[in-house]
Amino acid sequence: MNDFKLDEVRREIAPSGTLICALNHGNVVLVRRGPTDDTPTGVSVDLARALAEELSLPVRFRHFDKAGDVSGTAGTGEWDVCFLAIDPKRAERIAYSAPYVQIEGAFLVPRSKSVTTFADIDRAGLRIGAVKGSAYELFLSRNHVAGTLVRFDTFPEAAAALDVGEIDGLAGVRQAMQKAVADRSDFEVMDEPFMAIPQAVGVSSDRVLAAKYVADLVRKLKSSGFVRRSLDGSGHQDVVVPA
Repeated sequence: MNDFKLDEVRREIAPSGTLICALNHGNVVLVRRGPTDDTPTGVSVDLARALAEELSLPVRFRHFDKAGDVSGTAGTGEWDVCFLAIDPKRAERIAYSAPYVQIEGAFLVPRSKSVTTFADIDRAGLRIGAVKGSAYELFLSRNHVAGTLVRFDTFPEAAAALDVGEIDGLAGVRQAMQKAVADRSDFEVMDEPFMAIPQAVGVSSDRVLAAKYVADLVRKLKSSGFVRRSLDGSGHQDVVVPA
């Protein structure tokens, strides 16, 4: 690791004296709730604890139901560190490390429509639900990939709309789509991803020293195999750790 002055890093990254880490529970790959707010699990949690240990700081978690709520509070002091997908709009306020995980965005579509390509979604005129402010919604809003995008505040709202026929499919993290399709035999998850979603550790962009320290530590934790072991331990052996 580079020669950082840890006292300076601690003052900048955690001005309260406690490292406050924002957890996005909208991503099932990164984090799962525990019996209490202090006992979540997942790779984001392992990274948060590793960062706090390196800096000899106590850690506290702030829990958010979706990514947009995390990014929307960047720079307000509500949290010191976050774990979000890299997105150019978010990068206006958040300084990111290199990605530590790469996951896929995938479509859940009705089997009856014989959808195998993005063009098929357009031809069938499918209405695709997505959670507002998520990395995949931001991507799909910038790049018309397929179908008509319908935005929802939460994933349960989108899933409920699917079940009553208000929309025809869903867009989201592949693992979430696979979980959703398990209870919906009339649907399937498309093999072809519509995007790669690089997940990184972020701090407010005005905390320059903290951002450099976090980026350096993430590189260390990736190269040591820490991230790979964390993902495997949480049952995500299929998730890629970018080189």
